[in-house]
Amino acid sequence: MLVIFLAALGALIADQASKYLVVHMMGLSQIGSMDILPPVLNFRYGENRGINFGLLDSDAELARWLLIGFSVVISVAVVWWLRHRRHGIMMRISAGLLVGGALGNVADRLLYGYVLDFLNMSCCGIANPFVFNLADVFIFAGALGLILFDGGKGRKKAA
Repeated sequence: MLVIFLAALGALIADQASKYLVVHMMGLSQIGSMDILPPVLNFRYGENRGINFGLLDSDAELARWLLIGFSVVISVAVVWWLRHRRHGIMMRISAGLLVGGALGNVADRLLYGYVLDFLNMSCCGIANPFVFNLADVFIFAGALGLILFDGGKGRKKAA
């Protein structure tokens, strides 16, 4: 459980620190965009009231609280699932990244009413119109890790 907690805490802190630095300290919320290493890495200010890529976007308070609740339920379920099974360290780190990312976006919804997004990446002649944040990266990496590192080897703990 300690590995899950530390990975989640690290992801949460990295996500919130990056948002504070880029959006508030660098003033992205006022200027709207910054080209860092164009076209590969750009900062574009975004307020996401939905889920990934703005799906289910809504200004309704009910939607905000439903998304907060959904994120918390998923986080608890992932921790509960791994707590009751034996898994390797990569599975536990992956779970922590997923949970930390989800809680990073929950923190945004609680603080601002929406998720702060600022990363925009394009490559190879494809102009990506979407913005995301480190929490989204951690959620994706964590979910992918849970799939890749499971291998069906999880066993129930001995009673």
